[in-house]
Amino acid sequence: MPALSQAQQKAAGAALSAKRGETPVSSLKGASIEMYKTLSEGELEELASTDTARHKLPERKS
Repeated sequence: MPALSQAQQKAAGAALSAKRGETPVSSLKGASIEMYKTLSEGELEELASTDTARHKLPERKS
C-alpha cells in the first residue's frame, strides 16, 4: 500500500526512522506516533516508499 499523499509518506518515514532507532521516538508527532505503534517495519517501508514521485502526490489526502 503506497502512500496516497505527501503528508502520509513523510509521517511513515518519520515512524520508520524511529522504529529503526535512527531518531528518538519522543520526536514523533501526530500520525507518525500511531504509525510507529501499529505498523511493522516492513509496512512502514512500503508506505514510505512510492512508485510515484513525491511532487506528483497531493499534499494531503482529500
